[in-house]
Amino acid sequence: MGLQVTDRYCKHVPERVINVNGTTVTWDVPVITDRTILANRPDIVLHDKKEKTCLLINIAIPVDSNFNTKETEKLSKYKDLEIEVSRMWKVRTKIVPVIIGALGTIKKGLDQNLQLLPGHPSTIKPQKITLMSTAHIICKVLG
Repeated sequence: MGLQVTDRYCKHVPERVINVNGTTVTWDVPVITDRTILANRPDIVLHDKKEKTCLLINIAIPVDSNFNTKETEKLSKYKDLEIEVSRMWKVRTKIVPVIIGALGTIKKGLDQNLQLLPGHPSTIKPQKITLMSTAHIICKVLG
């Protein structure tokens, strides 16, 4: 999308709201709705005003044993928000869960979910980041 990022992903702090070529990208910002919706803060919201689409992106790095239930949890948690955003903004809205296990495990449909995102990222880089972060935590704990 042409967004500026730092070379070191762990040091990068994105802006909360960015407008790029008719697309609004929000990070960790609650979505204001007409109705009260408790789960109104997805990780990333991509609202493309030209294409009239909205992606509610949720990222999770659970323990591998809890990995399968996390996607279902994210889809059900944000379903009300998906319906409300579609109604209010008159756009096609989709929840995009990006779930990677702490040891790099991925579910079969992750590639399809990532293809919905701009730039069509592959699963390799998020897996590598997850594994490196897990290794970093283990090194800190073991001292």
